[in-house]
Amino acid sequence: MTDNSPDRRAAFRAAIEGFLKERLDGKLEKLAPDDPKRDELTAQFVFATWINDSARRVSQIQAVTHSLKAMHPDARGTNLYRPPGGLINHAEIGSHTLDAAFAGDVVGNAAALDVYKFLRINIAGRPLLDAILANDPDLAAALSDDSEKASGWIEAFAALIRPRGNLASHTRAKQLYWLAGGDPRDNEHFHLLAPLYASSLTHAVYQTINEDRFGEAGKAARQARRDKRDHPHGYREYPHLAVQKLGGTKPQNISQLNSERRGDNYLLASLPPNWRSRAVREPFHTDSAFPRFGQRPDVRELVQGLKAFLAADPDPTLDTRQRRSAYIDGLTDELVSFAAELQTALPAGWSLNPACQLVQAEQLWLDPARAEDDEAFRSEWQQMRWPDEVGRRFANWLNSKLVDKLPMGDIEQRAWSGELLGHTEWAARIDQASRSLKQQQLHAGGVA
Repeated sequence: MTDNSPDRRAAFRAAIEGFLKERLDGKLEKLAPDDPKRDELTAQFVFATWINDSARRVSQIQAVTHSLKAMHPDARGTNLYRPPGGLINHAEIGSHTLDAAFAGDVVGNAAALDVYKFLRINIAGRPLLDAILANDPDLAAALSDDSEKASGWIEAFAALIRPRGNLASHTRAKQLYWLAGGDPRDNEHFHLLAPLYASSLTHAVYQTINEDRFGEAGKAARQARRDKRDHPHGYREYPHLAVQKLGGTKPQNISQLNSERRGDNYLLASLPPNWRSRAVREPFHTDSAFPRFGQRPDVRELVQGLKAFLAADPDPTLDTRQRRSAYIDGLTDELVSFAAELQTALPAGWSLNPACQLVQAEQLWLDPARAEDDEAFRSEWQQMRWPDEVGRRFANWLNSKLVDKLPMGDIEQRAWSGELLGHTEWAARIDQASRSLKQQQLHAGGVA
């Protein structure tokens, strides 16, 4: 043992005791002070008692990086735990590209997931499971003075990453023949492959895409692009992104990481690039520009994502509110961008064309430069009744897109409208247009 063994043993012990205390306190908070179950719970969380029970229950779950149930929920077969460092370093992207901080997954009995949380306790920047797999003597000493008992517990916990039973696929699993030799006419030249779901890689991809789509850095870069400003970095887009739901209403039945994603798994479009450049066209022959706005690929994607998220009936938590706000922020960002394209690409006064049938509020919104030369239009613009009307029309449009799957009404309508009217960039552009108009009037000798 090294000289710092006593300190390491104390650190292990303190971390484990802190974990048990936090879990016990959380359970006791839900009970009345005189509830007889308090003593029973306290007894369950005695250090040696809880560790011994967890060592027994760990056999109900398995740590994995590549899982089978994601291929089919009824599949019964082998799952594998293969950390990135032990994989072949192929040139292609795969699980081997993950770093040491990869997210391990767990499958099995959801009631035993507290054992996995215990094994993920962070000590000096590394999970407790690492020390268990290394058969760390200081951890053994922290678990018990009885070395035989501590060794038995460590052995039980280490089994978390081992395959259960003989390696096997299942009739519900996917299988494919892969030509490994040079003669497709010879059966011996084929290997039968049983693909597993790269759960850790999937989770890393999911987190990366979400950060790129909804993170503050990406939003700031997109805003700089819309404002035609320099920015220290760019942003990433994922056109035609699809979402595959695994596990239905019980994503935890697939795996722990799948549950954390609420069953969402992103599918990147497997398509060749199709670049199209079209001139901005006036929204003629319609009383609203929102149908055209809704045809934008990013808008369709955001609406479908919001619809799927709300249809899953998420719990009313802070995370739910933040995810919903992220979708609405994305839609309002797109709406501001849509309006900016029309306002900058089309000549002032385009809404005077007889082919323009937009309601007056949308004309005021999308053709503000017309106010510079049209006194009646300017007067109505400056009365500022039109933003509320546009907000209402945006909310009605969004409700109409969601109502086929969800009960939408006045409450949601007011919420969507409020989100748009409170959007920082929306308000900033109106303020900028207002100041520009006043300045133009002053230079022209008019009344501001």
